Amino acid sequence: MSKLVKALIVVNILAWGSVGYQLAQAAEKEKVCIDVKDAKTGKVKQECKEIKKHKKLEGTEVPKK
Repeated sequence: MSKLVKALIVVNILAWGSVGYQLAQAAEKEKVCIDVKDAKTGKVKQECKEIKKHKKLEGTEVPKK
């Protein structure tokens, strides 16, 4: 392959890698737990999930018509 093709491939890989990194950093993860009662045993157990919490962007309000 020519040097130009190799250079374009490297640039493409670097560009897509930076896009993936930015998407991964866009949302922070937060752990949320709730208590759930088991129907058979009656014991309370915690169920936890990790959810993504996106940053809210500040801006001006849209004027009412």
